[in-house]
Amino acid sequence: MTVEIQNGVTAHKSALPLVQKLSKDHDLVLKTFRLLIADLCQQFNGGHPGGAIGMAAIGVSLWKYVMRYAPHSPSFFNRDRFVLSNGHTCLFQYSFLHLTGYKDMTFEQLKSYHSDRVDALCPGHPEIEHEGIEVTTGPLGQGIANAVGLAMATKNLAATYNRPGFDVVNNHTWCMIGDACLQEGVGLEAISLAGHFRLNNLTVIYDNNQITCDGSVDLTNTEDVNAKMRACGWNVIDVSDGCFDIEGIVRALEEARASKDKPTFINIKTVIGLDSSVAGTAVAHGAAFGAKSIIDMKTAYGFNPEEHFVIGDSVRQFFQGLPERGEQWVQEWDQLVRDYTSKYPELGASFQSRVRGELPTNWQDHIPSSFPDKPTATRAASGLVFNPIAKEVNSFMVGTADLSPSVNMIWPGKVDFQHPDLRTTCGINGDYSGRYIHYGVREHAMAAISNGLAAYSPNTIIPVTSTFFMFYLYAAPAVRMGALQHLQIIHVATHDSIGMGEDGPTHQPIELANLYRAMPNLLYIRPGDSEETAGAWIAAIGAKNTPSIISTSRQTLPQLAQTRRDSVALGAYVLSEAESATVTLIGVGAELSFALEVATQLKAQKGITARVVSFPCQRLFEKQSLKYKRDTLQRHRGIPAVVIEPYAPNGWERYADAGICVTRFGHSLPGKAAYKFFGFEIDTLTTKVANYLQQIQEDEFLRREFVEL
Repeated sequence: MTVEIQNGVTAHKSALPLVQKLSKDHDLVLKTFRLLIADLCQQFNGGHPGGAIGMAAIGVSLWKYVMRYAPHSPSFFNRDRFVLSNGHTCLFQYSFLHLTGYKDMTFEQLKSYHSDRVDALCPGHPEIEHEGIEVTTGPLGQGIANAVGLAMATKNLAATYNRPGFDVVNNHTWCMIGDACLQEGVGLEAISLAGHFRLNNLTVIYDNNQITCDGSVDLTNTEDVNAKMRACGWNVIDVSDGCFDIEGIVRALEEARASKDKPTFINIKTVIGLDSSVAGTAVAHGAAFGAKSIIDMKTAYGFNPEEHFVIGDSVRQFFQGLPERGEQWVQEWDQLVRDYTSKYPELGASFQSRVRGELPTNWQDHIPSSFPDKPTATRAASGLVFNPIAKEVNSFMVGTADLSPSVNMIWPGKVDFQHPDLRTTCGINGDYSGRYIHYGVREHAMAAISNGLAAYSPNTIIPVTSTFFMFYLYAAPAVRMGALQHLQIIHVATHDSIGMGEDGPTHQPIELANLYRAMPNLLYIRPGDSEETAGAWIAAIGAKNTPSIISTSRQTLPQLAQTRRDSVALGAYVLSEAESATVTLIGVGAELSFALEVATQLKAQKGITARVVSFPCQRLFEKQSLKYKRDTLQRHRGIPAVVIEPYAPNGWERYADAGICVTRFGHSLPGKAAYKFFGFEIDTLTTKVANYLQQIQEDEFLRREFVEL
């Protein structure tokens, strides 16, 4: 419900009078919706009908009465965001997208759910590529963490750009969850952080049907959820009849939107698979009800049991006008931005550039043109490269999982993202305009919240996360979800090899690079010195539809005269060429200098000429032409390649004939001693390469096999 225009934007007014006026229509709308869900699942005998049916009244309350959105302008910047964290109930969202007028979600498309149509817009879980879907959900707990990121994005943009009378950013984030999202660790991490940040623009709606796949929730959970949420700093509202009490749900939603100091948790009691033969049981969760049960439902509701997918004219009429209402909000916001830009020209230009997802054209000018010659850890070099950019370009929101002293991501004058009234014991405070985020020891939530920050609007915010490389294993599910959604997030991973030393095998990432090198649409970049670190950042910032991991060392590394920042974008390039070479040495990241030293030693001690290739990123290399790849590796000329990297060798057989790698967990020793223990000393490496070259002279079949040295 809306009223008079204030400062160019329609003001909020309670929708309750309209709810009461239209209450006579609710029974038919709810019955129609529930039978539609049942038919859609029965059509191909699959899907998740129960939750969607139980949540019908919640959906009517949101899409008809409370949410601000524009079906015909789905990318409207200041729209409310809706996240379906319990993504298996996707028919709930798809059906409301159709009923409210999203153009892509035609009736035929809606009926494509679980079909074999490759162009279906109704996948088994919501996907970000489709109109009206803010984030891809499915793995439980991810969506609620994304919602926290979306709410944080609003807070940061509002604090940065809003001025008195000009709230150019003031949208609300609504998130549906089920019982399972309250059990997943990542969801609980995000809930805790949202309460700490006092994100009053975030509402979580709990579909409390007390059912999971295995049975009733009390099979595994008997905690007081409301008390838990209050302890985490949330307002809690109960709705006892979530199946029918639309007025009560709307009242709760409006109270949540009006919250001044906390996020809100609305605990709504529903019945899974309401009115079906399996209502209230786990069977209703993930299987079609069966033809007889649906016939019985239709008969009880007064519908013709022989008709399917019925949406009557009166139900269509109930949702009519929502696109026009949305377009009015779009027009009012556009005018507000014009007036804002007229009054604040510089601020308005900056805001509109952010809306378009643009970076300043001169952002690369902030990167040092050269670096000190002294040995430097690439984690330190990463700070030298990026911190001047972060200081000057407010598109970047940078965070760490409680490792600020180690990851080198703090720039002079940085402001922390915090509630402005918070006063910490340590004296580190901030406000919502801050762009440095303390995530606490919550690696998984850090990455998942960053996905939400990135999804708010393409490239308006570029999140940067940071922790030890090994702990990106904790964050891996969310890193994967960012790659799946083509979101630009830059993950800064430090302490990335056995050279990090005494913390031992728990912290030495032997196998993790293989996970990220295999992950589609992700750049895993391992620079070898400061110059390559600059190239890694340039590549990551330029990757607008791809997350990146910049993998850096704890230990100091020599600065190499041969490295080139521009060549990192090629994935691999020749550091040292030799026409008469009999072997190519591939150096990677912190061990790049080893390859150069081994080449020198081979020549001096064995008379063997080696060429050296730096190989910071396999995926970028794969994007190059076949000619470039052949010219770089020279394997087509019969020159064998040996990779030197203390990681698991899997995958290098694609580019090398042999590898000096590590196939066991690490060892707790000082960095140099760890390298010695695993045979990564120059003399030992030189001997291994020379012996390998002798072996392939004696056994030509070894050339066709990947040999672990």
